[in-house]
Amino acid sequence: MRLAIYTGIILAGGYVGLTPALAADPTGDWRVADGVANIRVAQCNGSMWGAVSWEKQPGGRDENNPDVSKKNRPTLGMATLIDMKKAAGAEQWEGQVYNAKDGQMYSATITPVGTDQLEIKGCVLGFLCGGETWTRVGPPIPLSASNAMAKGAPKTIGAAPKAATTPPAAAPAPATTAPKNAAVAAKPGQKTATADPVGDICLLPEITGFAH
Repeated sequence: MRLAIYTGIILAGGYVGLTPALAADPTGDWRVADGVANIRVAQCNGSMWGAVSWEKQPGGRDENNPDVSKKNRPTLGMATLIDMKKAAGAEQWEGQVYNAKDGQMYSATITPVGTDQLEIKGCVLGFLCGGETWTRVGPPIPLSASNAMAKGAPKTIGAAPKAATTPPAAAPAPATTAPKNAAVAAKPGQKTATADPVGDICLLPEITGFAH
C-alpha cells in the first residue's frame, strides 16, 4: 500500500553540484513524489525534522487533523517528519511522519539514496507499509547556531566549534533559496517574493516546542 504523505516546499530549477561526500546527508529541500510540495529537512534538537516550506496550492489547512484545535492551522510550515533519530550502524533515521491527508502519525524511516534522492517509508502498527522517493531540489543544510543551541541538542565537545563556524555558512542559505522561491511565486514582470516564507525550520514553534 502506498503511503500518501503530504509535504511541501518546491524550489524552481534543479540543484546541481552535490558531491559523493554528501550522499548520506538527508538535510536540504526535497520534492515529494507527486510534485505538489517539498519538504525542508534539517537537524534540530539533535534529531532530523522536516517541515512544509512550499505548496503548489497555497493556503492549505490541516483540515483532516482529529484535533479540532489544529484543523485550521496552515500546512505551510507544518512539521511532517517528527523527531527522527539516527539508526545505529545505518545511514537511516527513524521516527514518525505526519500525514495531513488523513491526519494520522505513522512510524517512518528516511534513507538517503545517492546524493539526490531520499527514500521515505512508513508503517501502520508495524505493517501496511508503503513509501515513496523524494528528489533533492536544494543543498544540504549546515547545522546553524540556532539548531546547535536548541533544546535537547547534543552537548558534545565537537558541537561548539561546529556551531561557531556555521553561521557564516548558514547565512547564504536563505539567499539561495529565496530567489528560487521567488521564481515560483511570480513570473517576469510581476512582483516577486524577496524572502523565504519558512526559513530555518528549527525556529518554527511546532519544532522548538516538540508540540505536534
